[in-house]
Amino acid sequence: MIGFMALLDVTIVNVALPSIRSGLQASTAAVQWVVSGYALAFGLTLVAGGRLGDALGRRRMMLIGLVGFLVSSAAVGLAPDETWVVVARLAQGAAAGLLTPQNSGLIQQLFRGPERGRAFGFFGLTVSVSAALGPVLGGLIIAALGEEHGWRAIFLVNVPIGLVALVFVARMVPGREPAVPGQARDRADIDVVGAAILGAAVLAVLFPLVAVMSDGAWVLLLLLAAPLAFWLFVRWERRTVGRGRAPLLDVGLLAVAPGYAWGILLGTLYFTGFTGTFLVLSVHLQESLGLSPLAAGLMITPFAVGSAITAPVAGHYVSQVGRRVTVTALCLVLTGLTAVTVLVPGHGGDGLWPLLALPLLLAGLGGGGVVSPNFTLTLGDVPPRMGGAAGGALQTGQRIGSALGTALAMSVYQVTVASTGSAGTGLRVALGTALVVIALALAVAVRDLRAARQRTENDRAPDGDAGSTSTRSTRA
Repeated sequence: MIGFMALLDVTIVNVALPSIRSGLQASTAAVQWVVSGYALAFGLTLVAGGRLGDALGRRRMMLIGLVGFLVSSAAVGLAPDETWVVVARLAQGAAAGLLTPQNSGLIQQLFRGPERGRAFGFFGLTVSVSAALGPVLGGLIIAALGEEHGWRAIFLVNVPIGLVALVFVARMVPGREPAVPGQARDRADIDVVGAAILGAAVLAVLFPLVAVMSDGAWVLLLLLAAPLAFWLFVRWERRTVGRGRAPLLDVGLLAVAPGYAWGILLGTLYFTGFTGTFLVLSVHLQESLGLSPLAAGLMITPFAVGSAITAPVAGHYVSQVGRRVTVTALCLVLTGLTAVTVLVPGHGGDGLWPLLALPLLLAGLGGGGVVSPNFTLTLGDVPPRMGGAAGGALQTGQRIGSALGTALAMSVYQVTVASTGSAGTGLRVALGTALVVIALALAVAVRDLRAARQRTENDRAPDGDAGSTSTRSTRA
């Protein structure tokens, strides 16, 4: 429930943007920040939130994050003007960043082996379905309450749901485990400097992507600071470990867990293409074809259905099949979205749903097999004590991908429409760009699959360490 609510707010707002714009007389820049500012604040706090959960306990951080999410949701729904909406959305994203990594951290803490894969399967189901159903639920609420009050209800509905979730978290989520020698437990042991450096690095990536539509291309120059900031973060974390203190994120995981870096890259690329595809498709259906928010949301329901079918199944079998699940799933996503790219542009809208249902269902069947197996494989060799921070880093990549996908897809769509005068051409070019990014994710998955097979062959060699095959061989 908690993960679904936090991730749902990434996409549910898409169909409410016209209502927010008209209801508050909001500027284009403010509307852009309503969408992307949430992703920005979300990405900034994920790793720190995960590390706080590792050190201070999952239940405590879930309760803190949930209270913050409820208060900020109410603030968005009751906001009197665009400034309050943007500020409250930033606060909402920050609270979601504290809340969300506790889910993956709990899975790392409570499950082992195939059971962990199945647990991540249901978590992947939550990610996929929440992203796909956001526009549908948003459209339903606006249709029921009208455009003037419907967009406010989209945020206010989080309050009663969250209050129920607070009770379940307080009663069912385990508290902090007994102290382990050498493990950070107190607030003073949190790596504040590392958190600040990583925050600056993520900000250098996300802020230009969020602000480019309103502030111009010059903000992209800030991207040049990102490599230096990430380099400083790695240096600081190694120094922190060398001094015997608890790091924010142990960069030694890159050596202990060989597929960790590849998994983060794959997730980032997939979410870049995935988020961009559905945002630009939703905008095109409403602005160019004249569909209502509800109708536009229902158009993409087959993707959610497909994801719901395959996410638990993929999570169940990933321990046996390994990265081959991701490779096959990405091929299905590419096939389905390629068909969408061919069929939708130039279509008048009448009879579009039957034409779109099968390709989106196929893409959804693939999409459900990407997210949950990637969580399982990426975090499979990560020690449970670092599960929250490692899961936060993985989800930070996803949030960076979401922000990049939003900016990239909408920029390509708007520039193409302005230069050609054809919304259909703009959609085709934007979807084609997203397909290229998803194809890059497939290339990363293939690369990781080959590397896993090579590690397995090395482990099975006469001079290899036979004892190491039990964990790593599943990745092949």
